[in-house]
Amino acid sequence: MDPRIVFIAAFGIALVGAVGLERVLSRVGLSLPIAYVALGFLLFQLPLDFPSLNPAEDGFDALALEYTTEFIVIASLAAAGIAIDRPVTWANWCQIWPLLAISMPLTIAAVSFLGWWALGLAPASAILLGAVLAPTDPVLARSVQVGPPGENKRHDVRFSLTVEAGMNDGLAFPFTYLAIAAVGMSSLGMWTVEWVAFDLVYRIVVGVGVGWAIGRIGAWFVFEREREADRADETEDPAGYSTNEGLVVLGTLLSAYGLAEIVEGYGFIAVFVGAVTARQREARSRYHKITHHFIDQIEQIVLVLVLLAFGAMLASGVLDALTWPAALVGLALILVIRPITGLIGEWRSALPWQGTIAVASLGVRGMGSIYYLAYGQNNGTFAPLDLIWATVTFAILVSIVVHGIAAAPLIRWAEHHSAHIHSGAKEELPGLRPPSKRPTPSDPNA
Repeated sequence: MDPRIVFIAAFGIALVGAVGLERVLSRVGLSLPIAYVALGFLLFQLPLDFPSLNPAEDGFDALALEYTTEFIVIASLAAAGIAIDRPVTWANWCQIWPLLAISMPLTIAAVSFLGWWALGLAPASAILLGAVLAPTDPVLARSVQVGPPGENKRHDVRFSLTVEAGMNDGLAFPFTYLAIAAVGMSSLGMWTVEWVAFDLVYRIVVGVGVGWAIGRIGAWFVFEREREADRADETEDPAGYSTNEGLVVLGTLLSAYGLAEIVEGYGFIAVFVGAVTARQREARSRYHKITHHFIDQIEQIVLVLVLLAFGAMLASGVLDALTWPAALVGLALILVIRPITGLIGEWRSALPWQGTIAVASLGVRGMGSIYYLAYGQNNGTFAPLDLIWATVTFAILVSIVVHGIAAAPLIRWAEHHSAHIHSGAKEELPGLRPPSKRPTPSDPNA
């Protein structure tokens, strides 16, 4: 049998299965990523002469992984940003900043130290390992994120995990650039000052600015077209359901990514900020749910492909270089470092302690880590690559298994104790009024 045809058939079956399989798996305490990584592993174990997929040995594999994971992270950031109902104010978002400003740097420092001390990595490679494994993942964290837009239900645990994953996937880039810049350096100097000024400050500010501007422009374009259609008393679909706005929003967010990168800002930050900004306009409009559904479908298609490819990486021997110290580093990240740094960041949170534990424990690692490592490999010289890839892959595998099993029970435990909402907060979201009885142009029944 032609392995290409077998893979296409398996991919098609996996896409169909993804529709209802996630709910079935949740009943037995499993998740879709666990099942599809196992499927990819078993598929590439068949004696059908499948090509090897090991980025530690093949630069083309690393380049292909960089491009593929780059796109799925963009799609996931867009879907996460559009799903956030909460208006952007300091009071609404103040719970997020400690996770980004305290927990993430502490995680980078801890993993980098273990990489240098336990694995014997050079400083540049150790920093890269810390930067790669620090961000939580918007792709594999779907089960702990907020639901589709328009639900108008307050859930501070899911909100914290969603925004953290949306922002720190971009905030890992400065430290990836730090690792690239540190290659061959033996002491601090002007290059560190340039890194702070350009990679840490300028690129973040530009990413936020471009995302905000493009989000405003894209939202104006979508809702201006809607008003024109209402004035002309015509719709593109008799039922009032159109996917053109999904195309516009996805195109807008891809433009935000590209334009931010062109002016040397962080594209991931621009995508998430752009999606959140677009979501703030016409908050009650049906189109936010339509565009979220459209982008979510794209994300799921690419996610199935990437999960099968991750299983193929495991079958191709990417873990062959794994050592006991490297395995312990991966386990320490998921079971010790992230929970402790998360608790440190959230120690003054208004969440009850059960909710704080849930946020601290559910730092899912995934496709973003693969992207950053592939990017680092393609833009710098790091060694030993096989050990770094093995450590990162093992940490992701542990996260897929541990969080895939523990996420739902932890969320339910927090909800059972009413610990998913900040103490003193109302369940309704501030700033989103109930829909008026009087029809508006953005009301699907108008």
